[in-house]
Amino acid sequence: MSLKLSDFLRNTGTFLKGRAPGQAIIQLTDHCNARCPQCGMRVQEKFDRHRLSDERLFAMIDRAAENGVNAISFTGGEPFLHTDTLINCVNRSSENGIKFIRTGTNAYFLTGHDKPDFTDKVKRMAERIAATKLYTIWFSLDTWNAELHEEMRGLRGVVKGMEKALPIFAEYGIYPSANLGINRNVSFGDIPELTSGESKAVFRESFMEGFRRFYSFAENLGFTIVNACYPMSADGNTVYRAESADRIVKFTVEEKIELFTALSEAIPEYRSRLRIFTPRSSLLSLLRQYKGDETADYGCRGGIDFFYIDGKNGHAHPCGFREGEDMGAYEQFEAKGFGIKASCRKCDWECFRDPSTLLGPVTEFFEHPAGLLSRFANDREFFRLWLEDIRYYSACGFFNGREKPDFTKMSRFKTTK
Repeated sequence: MSLKLSDFLRNTGTFLKGRAPGQAIIQLTDHCNARCPQCGMRVQEKFDRHRLSDERLFAMIDRAAENGVNAISFTGGEPFLHTDTLINCVNRSSENGIKFIRTGTNAYFLTGHDKPDFTDKVKRMAERIAATKLYTIWFSLDTWNAELHEEMRGLRGVVKGMEKALPIFAEYGIYPSANLGINRNVSFGDIPELTSGESKAVFRESFMEGFRRFYSFAENLGFTIVNACYPMSADGNTVYRAESADRIVKFTVEEKIELFTALSEAIPEYRSRLRIFTPRSSLLSLLRQYKGDETADYGCRGGIDFFYIDGKNGHAHPCGFREGEDMGAYEQFEAKGFGIKASCRKCDWECFRDPSTLLGPVTEFFEHPAGLLSRFANDREFFRLWLEDIRYYSACGFFNGREKPDFTKMSRFKTTK
């Protein structure tokens, strides 16, 4: 989601209605060809797979535009297993005036980097993407250890393939993002059980060093944008199967406090070198939640302005983790906000939680300006980080994956340890 002044002015009418600019995540398919332990859609899982038809997808995209959506993401499974459909969906979205169009991949098509046709293969893909108005494409990268990442994914040679492909994509004006799904393999060194203050410090430092190594690793591969997906663990009862009961993504509340602290402290060291999408104000809100204060932040706008559309039947849900709240076929769905207060904190899904936090002060300004003034007066820590995030997002060109980073602007955020 963008907070650029021109976009803010264009969406003033939306804010005046007590709404935020809409976001839709559409699952094209739950087919996948990777073996990730942190995902319930991995290739070895036995369940009936699905794929939405092009006709229904186009109808959903048309409805999304009518519903005021200005950010749309196409996810899987692995969306690039159906590249033609994906490209057609991106084009349909831009034809509808949707600006922020995103998708991601495990980058399986970048394996075989040592084959003679590799460069031509990458160029063909880059040409297809460059011909669209896709705003962001992300490549999944699970850890700073290339061998371990490839073992987790079952995609041998994919990291070297990314390294060789990134300069080719850049020639076509495409700057992919490295997307880290936070898991236990991000850490550097042993992870202790949290039994004392000392063990908590060791745990935090292990992950902080892991995040540092990851950012350096992504930078050395040639990435200029980096994002992090917060760990999502579930034992079923979710719509979006991109989660797992595996210990690799299962963290206790106490561990999450140390984990998010480590991430928040590592980010400033790399903000002048990489466009890091993760907002520290959102991490502060999550930390407060896990420390027991669930009223200090802005609730999630899932089911109000943000919606997840399931690849099984094309039905809308407030998010990918609220299975029991089926809102029906999305192409027939009219988002009105329903007068619902943004208060959900049932999960850490950054796709909805982060923009809810960033847009929170803006929506509150229109809904309850006195409340915003009171919050500002009593919560300087949050607003200091929030304003810093907004300034940083602006310096990063709002993470436009079709533009080079402006390191001169980003240098203002250089810090020292």
